Amino acid sequence: MPTVKLVDEQSASPRVKAIFDDIKATKKIDFVPNFWRALAAHPDNLERAWNQGKSIMKDGKISLLLKEIVAVAVSVTNSCRYCINAHTAACLKLGLDQESLGEVLAVIGLYNQFNKMADAFQIEPDILPKLE
Repeated sequence: MPTVKLVDEQSASPRVKAIFDDIKATKKIDFVPNFWRALAAHPDNLERAWNQGKSIMKDGKISLLLKEIVAVAVSVTNSCRYCINAHTAACLKLGLDQESLGEVLAVIGLYNQFNKMADAFQIEPDILPKLE
């Protein structure tokens, strides 16, 4: 159960409605997901989060699909069921197939395990990226 009242699309203020319309147009969807409706309870937070997300979650040097895969990995690692589902759906919409999704989830599980083992053993890093 949400801890804030979700803002209804039809009763949203003009400011929130404009952001909602941008969300739907940008994501090519016909409804405003609950995450954004919850943030709309505080329009400043909605606007700030949407602008940041819209700026980052687009094709650039890294494809939108890769960014969505990273979002799935972070969501799994943080145990956010809402975000796992939302970003998995986005990955599938962008063309990731079920077999590839299985590989992504296997990598996430493997490296969550490896990270915990490295932390538990308190291993000092010995493979460092070269900075140029």
